[in-house]
Amino acid sequence: MNMNDIKIRRSRFFYIIEAALEYFISILVAGSYLATLTAELGISDGLTGVISSFISLGCLFQLLSVFLKRPRVKGIVIALSVLNQLLFLLLYLIPLAGGGKQVKIAVFMIAIFLAYLIYNSVHPLKINWLMSLCEDKKRGVFTSQKEIVSLLSGMIFSFATGTMIDHYKAKGEIETAFLLCGVTVFVLILLHTFTMLFSVEIPVESGESGTKKNPLREMLGTLQDKTVVKVTVLFVIWHLATSSATPFYGTYLIKELGFSLQFVSILSIVYSLVRASVSTFWGKYADKNSFASMVRLCLLIAGIGFLVNVFTVPSNGAVFYTIYYALYAVAMGGINSALTNLVFDYVAPDTRSNALALSQAVSGVVGFVTTLIVSGLVTHIQNGGNTLFGIPVYAQQVVSAIAFVFTMAAVAYVTAVIIPVKGQKK
Repeated sequence: MNMNDIKIRRSRFFYIIEAALEYFISILVAGSYLATLTAELGISDGLTGVISSFISLGCLFQLLSVFLKRPRVKGIVIALSVLNQLLFLLLYLIPLAGGGKQVKIAVFMIAIFLAYLIYNSVHPLKINWLMSLCEDKKRGVFTSQKEIVSLLSGMIFSFATGTMIDHYKAKGEIETAFLLCGVTVFVLILLHTFTMLFSVEIPVESGESGTKKNPLREMLGTLQDKTVVKVTVLFVIWHLATSSATPFYGTYLIKELGFSLQFVSILSIVYSLVRASVSTFWGKYADKNSFASMVRLCLLIAGIGFLVNVFTVPSNGAVFYTIYYALYAVAMGGINSALTNLVFDYVAPDTRSNALALSQAVSGVVGFVTTLIVSGLVTHIQNGGNTLFGIPVYAQQVVSAIAFVFTMAAVAYVTAVIIPVKGQKK
């Protein structure tokens, strides 16, 4: 199909809007918004932490996408996306409903569990469908455009929604805020559905003369694909780096570094602006050179950022952490899109959705386990009066050093393993 066809070009535009709308919904069911909901329901901080951890583990369910795979996926992607988002909408209605506290909590847990199960099951198929509408040599710039729109519009959306919730919460009318959020999610669901309905689909050629593959054998075949394994290992190394450090920065900012919430908000805005400003540069760089070369450079910048945080302490925190966060924003402006696009660069079209699911699932589980292990080290250092082997040091300085080592390992891995794959046939 001609990629310059009016229907294809229109579909790419709708994909950019679809990504932004989906991002808006994800904002409303995570982070401080999720914490606001759980607090209203009387869910403990510990259980809220478990819910948040489950969200990060949800990528494991992407492996289920192999059972949903078919030559045309548009219909099932739309249907399951609507179902998953309606479950997210239900999260804002549960606090408004009658019934006992324990019943509400149980329904809330079931709803969020099913929502993320469905979302992750269908996500690889959706990405494979919509990304196939962009020609290979322009995927870098297109991905950057999509990210810029989501980042900037999401920043405005989050600020406006947060302000609205704070307003009603201060008036003691949190139920009104939840109702408005529910209405907002419903409108977003309608708009999001329309963007997919108006997008065309290019069916994937299976090369099997119409023979339907056994899902388990198909995933086993994906596991045996050496190229898929090589890309998956890169996902894993990067998750080892981020999962060993970034989950522990939040408390460091508020407690040890003593940042105000206002300053933290300013940092978030700076992060979004910096990341958006470099996305197009990274996209053009990747289209001209390769996503492998781009991700190596981005990983190097991220590593420098983690190294800066090794030396970040209360006396220089405002300056050093800002430098780290800006460097991390520059790096993430390319890393996320590069990892996904590496799959499109190196994996055959009929295997891409499986490869995406496998890479996300394995790296997600590894990242979760890494955080659990490193949390023990963090607790040990803090219980010891912020000392390690008798040396005065903050836990976050140590985990930053660990992240730096893993990130440099990822740079070396890309150089030695991923880049040489470029000349090989998919």
